[in-house]
Amino acid sequence: MSTVRYCDSPFFYRRRRSREVIVGDPARGGVIIGGDHPVVMQSMITCDTMDTAECVRQSLDLVRVGCEIVRITAPTVKDAANLKNIVADLRARGCQVPIVADIHFKPEAALEAAKWVEMVRVNPGNYADTKKFAIKDYSDEQYAAELARIEEKFTPLVKLCAELGRAVRIGTNHGSLSDRIMNRFGDSPLGMIESALEFAHIARKNGFHNFKFSMKSSNPKIMIQCYRLLVARLEQEGPDWNYPIHLGVTEAGEGEDGRIKSAIGIGSLLCDGLGDTIRVSLTEDSPREIEVCRDLLSQVASLTVAADTVQLDSSSAFGLRPSDFSVSWPFDPFSYTRRATPEIELAGGVRCGGEQTVRVVVTRATWDKVAPKLTARADVRPEAVYEDLNVCEIDPTRDFEVNCDTQLVTVKDGTPLPAVAAFRLLAAKLKRLGRTNPILLKDCLGFEPLPLDPKIALLRASAVIGSLLADGIGDAILVRGESGAGLSLRLAYNILQAAGCRSFKTDYVACPSCGRTLFNLQTVTGRIKARTEHLKGVKIAIMGCIVNGPGEMADADFGYVGGAPGKINLYVGKTAVKFNIPEVEAVDRLVDLIREHGKWAEPAQNAAGELATL
Repeated sequence: MSTVRYCDSPFFYRRRRSREVIVGDPARGGVIIGGDHPVVMQSMITCDTMDTAECVRQSLDLVRVGCEIVRITAPTVKDAANLKNIVADLRARGCQVPIVADIHFKPEAALEAAKWVEMVRVNPGNYADTKKFAIKDYSDEQYAAELARIEEKFTPLVKLCAELGRAVRIGTNHGSLSDRIMNRFGDSPLGMIESALEFAHIARKNGFHNFKFSMKSSNPKIMIQCYRLLVARLEQEGPDWNYPIHLGVTEAGEGEDGRIKSAIGIGSLLCDGLGDTIRVSLTEDSPREIEVCRDLLSQVASLTVAADTVQLDSSSAFGLRPSDFSVSWPFDPFSYTRRATPEIELAGGVRCGGEQTVRVVVTRATWDKVAPKLTARADVRPEAVYEDLNVCEIDPTRDFEVNCDTQLVTVKDGTPLPAVAAFRLLAAKLKRLGRTNPILLKDCLGFEPLPLDPKIALLRASAVIGSLLADGIGDAILVRGESGAGLSLRLAYNILQAAGCRSFKTDYVACPSCGRTLFNLQTVTGRIKARTEHLKGVKIAIMGCIVNGPGEMADADFGYVGGAPGKINLYVGKTAVKFNIPEVEAVDRLVDLIREHGKWAEPAQNAAGELATL
């Protein structure tokens, strides 16, 4: 395991200290990202950028609910020029919220947009490159020539932003890495980091530092690894490379699934002290994203406050020497590996640990309510009752011994640490003892005085259990913060699916809408789900345009992508196989494509339907 770290400790919260990036005039409604300033909430409007009135209306709607930065797409120079009118109208109405222009393929659009907005977002994967999934072996000389070409393309924007006092977001997306990066570094977190650093070096070469980074993916595990690796690399580059970080899980989707994925990715990193601004990307009306941002920030604060107050001596952390990295660090932060454990019997022939899937445990009260209503074919079912298990409850802040590796262990309720830190500490101490016991994860280590609001219970459980699963820790899970029996069971399975640990239903990757979107994402997503939500284990991507489409959905089985107004392209993996299908028949054609590839099954009453009455 590398000795490079992305945070001070996996057990104790300390916010990463980043340099300040100024977006607009703070004295007139602008914001400062980084430093000691609170995490900034932002979102993106969804309409055509040439529709000035609608852009203004949607921007004002976002500001009313607390959005602090509004992003607007500018796919062409004409769109970028209309930002002048949008910003002027907003300012005339007394709205000083900073505006970010979202740029992808056209450097000339970025230069135009920088004249009118406070920040320009560029995506290194397609700002100066095209993506054709071409395979080419670059020599060092050829690669250097490509970097020189990129510098020539990006430098004019850097100089203009410096002159006008603008900020820049260097925003890498997992789905839009350039062919050059893909061929040199692969489709990997490392490739995303290198792509962003190339642009950062150009900015610094010109004395420009008013920029931030983002590393977005639709896969929470990959997203977490990317941001950790980015921060570690910035630390290696030097103390003045402490640029702010923008967090987000792109194409998270809608409803519970979108919120769970976002809570896993964003929540995990916030708990480790990373992140200066966030955006929750949902396939819903944009103002709903801000509510989730606010709730998530509130929950992360409650999950880290206890760790912030723990007093430690300088030489050890509950008996773990900080210098003994290989022992004290309970997981590899940059490469997902599930913690190795022996396989044991959990209950009633259900086994966990080893190569078994992560199991779902419920309380006796939940079992009594849901078990009588489940059918034999239900995919969502309790697999063990907590009170019936032979589980050893441990306070990892104290010394303990475990007699054998086949003993199931968990953190004892009332342990004076937040749940994420407590379970990491348990895994670390087991490692120090040479033990590999399977671990049962809990979303909370005690009960609230009153039942949590379901939306809060969802975010808290996802942030706690999801982040631990992303660390590779956990062989079974127990959700108790959600007081509804059926809701808690469904939430447990949804967290496992979002974390990539289990597949019990159709998985969807769906982007939030924006001005580039070529169809109504919410309506189409609903239609596709109505036809396909019974397809267990099938992953379908629904993408509004081609900016991130082919790349971000590369691990999807099938893709539905806007190719032109009223026209849809259908994909198998990242390969387009059907082109320019009229939108009115595209969903039927998608179903036909699924049939052709042997992934179709006729719908029957599924587990979600059975749980609806629980």
